[in-house]
Amino acid sequence: MNYEKLAYGISWVLHPFLLPLYMLAVLLTLTVFARYPLGVKLYLTWVVVLYAAIIPLLALGVLRSLGRISDFRIDDRRERYLPLLIGAICYVLCAVTVAKIPSMVFMRKFMLAAACCEAMCLVVSFYWKISLHLTGMGALVATLVLLNLSGVGNMMVPLMVAVGCAGALASARLYLGCHNGRQVLAGFCGGFAVTVLAVLFL
Repeated sequence: MNYEKLAYGISWVLHPFLLPLYMLAVLLTLTVFARYPLGVKLYLTWVVVLYAAIIPLLALGVLRSLGRISDFRIDDRRERYLPLLIGAICYVLCAVTVAKIPSMVFMRKFMLAAACCEAMCLVVSFYWKISLHLTGMGALVATLVLLNLSGVGNMMVPLMVAVGCAGALASARLYLGCHNGRQVLAGFCGGFAVTVLAVLFL
């Protein structure tokens, strides 16, 4: 088996750009939000895809063409400042847009938590390299834990899947040499802690 290709595959499937889409899919299929009309689900999906994936990807393309980043993986922590700032702004805008649906308060909180995670990674990146992938996974796991505690749906199976994916992703990032153990652990713990605090207090 080609472990390098497997590690790259895991890294792309569990890329931070895609995690909000997975979270939305869980909310709209396995919780009380599954009762939303199809039109509302499509609207939410478009908003999340636009702000969590399309705009950040376009921004990376512009930064790459301007020579502000050397590649789309942005492994150099000094090249992460602008992408992380843009990502944080996009998540805030997504939260503002989602807030138009009053009952979707948890998704709004999740997007604000994502913005806080981006801001945390931005501050850390001035001094040290942290795993953005594991920060995203830590945020996802924290959200599923909070959903379980809130009683909006049975999140045990998605939570177990997310924990398993976090372990696989950590192994992949370590195998590829993108991060060391401390960077991976700091990313997961930081994402988990920031998300819990943001959801509870924002």
